[in-house]
Amino acid sequence: MSLFDPFDLHGLALPNRMVMAPMTRTRASDDHVPGPMMAEYYSQRASAGLIVSECTEISTQTHGILRAPGLYRDDQVAGWRKVTDSVHAAGGRIYAQIWHCGRISHPDLLGGALPVAPSAVKAEGEIFLPSGIKAPFPTPRALELKEIPPIIEAFGAATRRARQAGFDGVELHGAFGYLPDQFLQDGTNHRTDGYGGNVHNRARFMMEVIDEMISAWEPARLGVKLSPSNRFYGAFCSNAYETYAHVIQALVAEKVGYIHLMEPSAADLKTGTVQIEHVVQSFRPLIPGVVIANGGFDKARAEAVLVSGQANLVSFGVPYVANPDLVERFRRDAPLNTPDPATFYSEGPHGYTDYPSLAA
Repeated sequence: MSLFDPFDLHGLALPNRMVMAPMTRTRASDDHVPGPMMAEYYSQRASAGLIVSECTEISTQTHGILRAPGLYRDDQVAGWRKVTDSVHAAGGRIYAQIWHCGRISHPDLLGGALPVAPSAVKAEGEIFLPSGIKAPFPTPRALELKEIPPIIEAFGAATRRARQAGFDGVELHGAFGYLPDQFLQDGTNHRTDGYGGNVHNRARFMMEVIDEMISAWEPARLGVKLSPSNRFYGAFCSNAYETYAHVIQALVAEKVGYIHLMEPSAADLKTGTVQIEHVVQSFRPLIPGVVIANGGFDKARAEAVLVSGQANLVSFGVPYVANPDLVERFRRDAPLNTPDPATFYSEGPHGYTDYPSLAA
């Protein structure tokens, strides 16, 4: 089995098994509308078997990143339609990753309101503000029970808008310590109602979101990204395997189209806090369907995980930032462009659409 073999993703024909991972790039407008530069960026990378978009806001309550795109207004749908049309015209396929940041925000991004979370547990780290400075995360406000259903409904509405915008499917961002993950992990969820306590209750929010998304699109067109071994923003779980095994089995029962699993990074492993060192290997026996492996893969490691049967597809992040023609470079064993981290989260085309292809 090779990275360059085709794959049938529930009727969506992928020409290879390389996925462009979702990556925040902060190139939408200040009012969260995708523009022509984003259409160019994604269409440049259309040779990927599948593109998964950067995390995309489902409501105004979800502002956690400067210039992140949204899917809650008609003008955003129109902007994304230009992106998906460009990708399809270039022969590609693209899913939208939809997202609620939860506590990973700040009142300066939310019109003065506090970020919301399952519980009033402060995140670790700092956040970039519109003023250009970084500030510590505030202690979030715990969601009241009556506030949860409208958030779940917003995920369904964003899924419908993704269909209108011409995406081929939708991925739920259930990873990285954002809202669904905050509900799932007992380090961030101290609730005593039906959304907290045992693992079934902590998984309830994510599964109700999935049910709402299924009401908007068939389950085969839905994916979910999980990061069982990562402690992003200080999120943690006392028993990671039990927690994520439970939610993975529930997702399998819902027949979602794929599960996107992130391996721990080298930095994670150095902390000594990683409970699951080999994520895909650990959870693959629970998943009869499609697995996308993610996290620090190069060509050799990606080929190995495919040959082992532990994954069907492999997603690449930073390599796709700097190499719009990553498929062809891997195919030829050609040198890769060097990424410029200073431009990862900046503005304008530099470090975004100006990386050269082999042909150039």
